[in-house]
Amino acid sequence: MSNQNLKLKSNYQKNIKKLFKNVIEAISGTHQDLTSGSLRRAIFLLSIPMVLEMLMESIFAIVDIFFVSKLGADAVATVGITESFITIVYSIAIGLSTATTAIVARRIGEKNHKAASIAAFQAIISGFAISLIIAIPGIIYSSEMLLLMGASEELVASYSGYTSIMLGGNLVIMLLFIINAVFRSSGDAAISMRVLWFANILNIILDPCLIFGLGPFPELGIVGAAIATTIGRGLAVIYQFYLLFNGKHRITLTISSLIVDFTVLLKLLKLSLGGMFQILIATSSWIFLVRIISVFGSEVIAGYTIGIRVIVFALLPSVGISNASATLVGQNLGANEPRRAEKSVWATGKINMILLGLISIIFIVYPEMFIRLFIDNQKVIESGASCLRIVSYGFVFYGLGMVIVHSFNGAGDTFTPTIINLFCFWLIEIPLAYFLAISFGMKEDGVFYSIILSESLFTLLALIIFKKGKWKLKKV
Repeated sequence: MSNQNLKLKSNYQKNIKKLFKNVIEAISGTHQDLTSGSLRRAIFLLSIPMVLEMLMESIFAIVDIFFVSKLGADAVATVGITESFITIVYSIAIGLSTATTAIVARRIGEKNHKAASIAAFQAIISGFAISLIIAIPGIIYSSEMLLLMGASEELVASYSGYTSIMLGGNLVIMLLFIINAVFRSSGDAAISMRVLWFANILNIILDPCLIFGLGPFPELGIVGAAIATTIGRGLAVIYQFYLLFNGKHRITLTISSLIVDFTVLLKLLKLSLGGMFQILIATSSWIFLVRIISVFGSEVIAGYTIGIRVIVFALLPSVGISNASATLVGQNLGANEPRRAEKSVWATGKINMILLGLISIIFIVYPEMFIRLFIDNQKVIESGASCLRIVSYGFVFYGLGMVIVHSFNGAGDTFTPTIINLFCFWLIEIPLAYFLAISFGMKEDGVFYSIILSESLFTLLALIIFKKGKWKLKKV
């Protein structure tokens, strides 16, 4: 073997060892300052645990519905109806998490860890207060809420306990999101990952035990699913508080930080409104699209539903990468490094575009294969495959758009993404879907094309506003 080949082999081995070392550091936790040093390495160290965190979040939803489906259609329907209420909890939790990320990341970038801890506490008490407002009527009026959503009296009599527990225990959902945002935005993304894995592994173990009464556990049916989920998340929240108070991480809660700072609290609530509306605008637009698609029959709706589930699952790693961008932007703006903040957006955007570009090729070439994993009805498969293939054409654009919008949020500008969402999803996507599907006769394919056109416009507008650079001047 020549000296040149030996040198190439040696460099290859060194790069592999370096990559392995970085992966271990990313998963176990890093103390690297994200406002200095290699930007590529910072993105890698943040992205790996955030992607794994999103992966576990998707598994959580699949596990719950898998076990509950064994109890019959009414049980699944109860979960579905309850999820429509829990969506409000998620929207509020994500809104608070978005605001928390912006403020905590900025304070960490300024090297003001005490102010970061005070901001974290304001987010936590906000979550406590809002969750109580949801929990009390949720416990008392769970039966009436199910009836209002069209559930039968028989279903309510048998399964309302599930809704009562899920809404009554919404505090653990709220705090899980908020405190994980605290760790993530401070740079301790590996902790957020471990917390979510802990919660979901507990849920996976407890779900079948409490639903079916395995071993010494009582058979509680669908109520067991709610208890398992709440216990899993609740113990994870206790673990979060333990980590916050033990003083070994970037954010530490001490007696001096346990104060109510109304200035920070109001700023956090103001920022969180933008994050909440972003989620509500996006999710409500999907409801209108389903209504348009429903004209073409239940099999088309089923295909669309499965196709979108596959797409959402595929996009989760990109959400993790986009979260990394938000943290880097917030911290680097706090450190008065706007140029580095901008570079982090372009770098993460490029990574996201490549990742989603590769995924889109698979979905475009083999769409039916993924739909067949869920159902064997040929018409449903054809509709779902069409959804998967057409929407995947826009994946490369989504990759950049997601990163830019998360970067706005990380900079503390939650208003701009809200306006872009409102324009693209309500004023463009919904009317365009109706026009293409009904007026132009493209049927469900018209809806699918409206999605990629509105999402592409979303990315284009976000890119234009991002390049103007006003987000760099945002004060948080």
